[in-house]
Amino acid sequence: MNYAVVGTGYWGSNHVRVGAELRDAGEIDELVVCDVDEARAAEMAAEFDAEYVTDVGALPGRVDAATVATPSPTHHGVGTDLLSSGVDIMVEKPLTLDAQNAWDLVETAERYGRTLGVGHIFRHHPLVTDLKRRIDAGEFGEIRYLWTNRFALREPRRGAGVLYSVAVHDVDLYGYLLDAWPDNIGCRLDSFVRDDIDETASLSLGYGETTGVISASWQVPVFGKSRELVVVGSERAARIDYLENEHYETFSLDPETGAEEGTETITVEPVEPLKAEVVDFLDATKSARHPKADGRVGAAAVELLEVATRADATGRRLSTSRTEGNGATVRRCSQP
Repeated sequence: MNYAVVGTGYWGSNHVRVGAELRDAGEIDELVVCDVDEARAAEMAAEFDAEYVTDVGALPGRVDAATVATPSPTHHGVGTDLLSSGVDIMVEKPLTLDAQNAWDLVETAERYGRTLGVGHIFRHHPLVTDLKRRIDAGEFGEIRYLWTNRFALREPRRGAGVLYSVAVHDVDLYGYLLDAWPDNIGCRLDSFVRDDIDETASLSLGYGETTGVISASWQVPVFGKSRELVVVGSERAARIDYLENEHYETFSLDPETGAEEGTETITVEPVEPLKAEVVDFLDATKSARHPKADGRVGAAAVELLEVATRADATGRRLSTSRTEGNGATVRRCSQP
């Protein structure tokens, strides 16, 4: 199998590294780097002993699969070109910046019989994988509450704000852990540094009796980065530090009082989430199965981001109902 990485920015360069490791391990045959910046493409190709091109149109017929790690506004166009030319693709999150284009990519992949994956990397985090297994096995009882923080102190990105760049991880992950679609969403977006880019997002998602809270910001002072997930059930709770990939803490709870009865450190086999994600995608292309995060997963996440954006604009909590087609219908809730 020949594999390409399209886009060699900060995250794309990590994909190139993983691609080189998989090539060296015999998992793929050839690695091709593609970037419109020829100097950058040549630099990455030289570092990882790969070939390079500057035109995505040179990839069909040369590679079987590709990761698209270009800026988010280009995902739809680049993805459409590759899928319609017979290349399986994994697109970095968010799949696109609007739901219509996201579902269009899903339909394009289905029309041409191609595999479409989306880079919802935390589905592949080893601690999340273990937590999901335990939740599904009933060890936590009824899930009551989820909370995430993703904080950093940095200049806001250009092109997409913190909602689409960062909070998207947890909008997807909550549904994955609960195997549920939210009933309603409340959202507040703050844009003080750049008028057109939200640097802080505060979301609350309702899943029946379960509440999920997401706090994401590029304007919170922490040492480096802070990435935490807390899940509270009727019988057990857990805290995950996403910057750790081998250990996490669980807490036994008194089902009557909610008081802590004991703690346990869970140890799992450490796995690099990005490599696990790419391997899953490539295996899916070879076996004609859906990757763990396929196009429909990515499009559903974009739908929910649109609902969150609308909730912020209206200042109201909005309810959602899933449809069989390509959308979530949105109506205004009675609560403010």
